[in-house]
Amino acid sequence: MDYFNVLVVDDDEGFLETIVNRLKKRKIDTVGVKSEADAFRLIKEKQFDVVILDMKMPGGRDGIKTLREIKKLQPLTEVLLLTGHASVETSIEGMKLGAFDYLLKPVKLEDLLIKLAGAFQQKDSHDQKIRSAQIKKLLRYW
Repeated sequence: MDYFNVLVVDDDEGFLETIVNRLKKRKIDTVGVKSEADAFRLIKEKQFDVVILDMKMPGGRDGIKTLREIKKLQPLTEVLLLTGHASVETSIEGMKLGAFDYLLKPVKLEDLLIKLAGAFQQKDSHDQKIRSAQIKKLLRYW
């Protein structure tokens, strides 16, 4: 049974396929796409726990703009930034805008899994707080 779901957005087909396959082997429901357009389409259709986002995509699309759009569409989804080209400063700016954390490419699977675990825990904590607030609100009407 898959307990978590992840969207990986990266134009490097080999990297994308490798990460998706390795996460699936660990029972993480993972989908990979090569463009922001495909990512936005999926995000509008399905709720994701975590998005792993490459900061530098073809066409010159700014990863920060993509992050902002993801957070508009799914504010509670955690975003892990991948940076190989962008500076650490850009990744820190991304974290100020709501990204959970960032990783430098090439990414070691162990490092990715550690960051993913943290992102899943944070997402779960936010979800629990929302459920608690909804229960309290419901109980006020009794």
